[in-house]
Amino acid sequence: MSLDPNTAVVAPEDWRAYSGVLLRRSFAFILDYLIVLLLCIPAAIIVFFLGVLTLGLGFMLYPALFVVVALLYFGMTLGGPAQASPGMRAAGITMLRVDGRSMDFLTAMVHTVLFWVINSFLTPLILLAGLFTDRSRLVHDFLLGTVIARVS
Repeated sequence: MSLDPNTAVVAPEDWRAYSGVLLRRSFAFILDYLIVLLLCIPAAIIVFFLGVLTLGLGFMLYPALFVVVALLYFGMTLGGPAQASPGMRAAGITMLRVDGRSMDFLTAMVHTVLFWVINSFLTPLILLAGLFTDRSRLVHDFLLGTVIARVS
C-alpha cells in the first residue's frame, strides 16, 4: 500500500474492462446531472443572498449557475482520488488517463467542457462513435487521452 496519492494507474488492455461501458456511462450521466440539479438549489439560495447583499449585482450569476455548479462538481469528483463522479461510482466505472497519470481538476473540467461543446456543435449523434471505437471511447476521450473503464 502506497501513501502517495498520485500513484499511476494504467488503463487496462483487457477488453472485458470496457464491455458495457457505454450503457454504464449513460446511467452515470443521468445520475450525475440529477445530482448537479439538486446542488443548484442551495447554490441558487446562496446567489439570492449574494444578490441582496450586492444590491442586485449578484443576481447576474443566475444564468451561469448551472455551468459553474456542473464544472465544480465534475472537476472535484473526476479530479479527486476516486477519479469518478458519484454517478460513475454507482455505475461501476472510473476515468483513467492513457498515459497513466492521475486525473487532475483542470483535465476533468476540460473533459466536461469538451463534452458540452462537441455535443452542441456536432449533435448528440456523435456519441454513437463509442460503438465503433476501441475501448468505447468518445471523441472528447480521444482528444484528452482518457478512457472510461469498469471497476467491477
